[in-house]
Amino acid sequence: MERHNNFDALRLVAAISVIFSHAFLIGEGTQDPEPLYWATGGQTVLGVAGVFVFFTISGYLVAQSFEATGSPLRFLAKRGLRIYPGLLACLVVSAFVMGPLVTDLPLAAYLRSLGPYSYVVSNFAMILPANTLPGVAFSGYSAGSVIDGPLWTLPSEVAMYLMLCALGVVGALRLRVIVPLLLLGIGGLWFDTASSEYFIGSALWLLPFFAAGMALYRLRDRPILNGAIALAAFAGLVISAWLHALILLFPIFGSYLVIYLAFARWLPVLPAARFGDLSYGLYIYGWPIEQWLTRLHGGTLAWPKLFALALPLTAAVAFLSWHLVEQRALRLKPANLRRSAPRPALRPAPLAQNLMSSPSGPPSAD
Repeated sequence: MERHNNFDALRLVAAISVIFSHAFLIGEGTQDPEPLYWATGGQTVLGVAGVFVFFTISGYLVAQSFEATGSPLRFLAKRGLRIYPGLLACLVVSAFVMGPLVTDLPLAAYLRSLGPYSYVVSNFAMILPANTLPGVAFSGYSAGSVIDGPLWTLPSEVAMYLMLCALGVVGALRLRVIVPLLLLGIGGLWFDTASSEYFIGSALWLLPFFAAGMALYRLRDRPILNGAIALAAFAGLVISAWLHALILLFPIFGSYLVIYLAFARWLPVLPAARFGDLSYGLYIYGWPIEQWLTRLHGGTLAWPKLFALALPLTAAVAFLSWHLVEQRALRLKPANLRRSAPRPALRPAPLAQNLMSSPSGPPSAD
């Protein structure tokens, strides 16, 4: 099957964008100077756009994974092995390595308290997850006591896996079901359900990006990935930002561009996974490492210096996470019951052949 794709590179860029944006919030207590926030008049930041990219790619590749696996239980096992071992390691390191080093409590009192244990259990179970640890504060900013901010998206990611699995079991992974889900999620963006105190609000807010990825996977055999449409989508994204509707319309224009760039023939395939698939480790370790570095510098640190220090350090930790935890866990994946048959190449649109990016089959999502 076709392997000419840049999904690894796009995920890496998305993870780095999250670390970049958080350098403003964590180091200086504000995201006002962040480039995308400034350019869009406060609509969003690069880190949030990175989350949109993650969910779009996930919708595409996880739909492919379900189709290739041939068994709902095997599918869920594979998804669990991708998420939970790395998460558990991160939670333990945060609660029992970083926490004791930063807490204002005596070590014995810290370890006797329920806080570190409830932090690990609640975040691993994704049920009313805690975001603080006893006596731990990295700065005086509003986010100064939050241990790992990006973890808020993981319960929604797992919910998307369960939703996709349920749809697949009943044979409903069809555009006639996915498109209403996409529209429902856009409604969640319109009403800004992410601000709700209930989990369903966050899941609904992230649904349209995942659904857009699913829809593009279902359309993979049609000649829709071409330069003319990509230029129109880019123009739509720019106009949506001008109309202050960037987040609302990103599932339409931005998600298309993500999948287009993943398969673009005019882009070289970047060896983004040469040292391992580091994107997940970068995503879950970036925030606590930036918090810790800010604490070492007295509770405030200019964003350029914080980002320059945090990125290589987080990459090193992500490297260890991949090779010591994540990759070893993935070796336990159950084999697929069936193999996906090679699919015919997507054909370029007649007027845009010179700009075409045409995948001849989905990449492996295993």
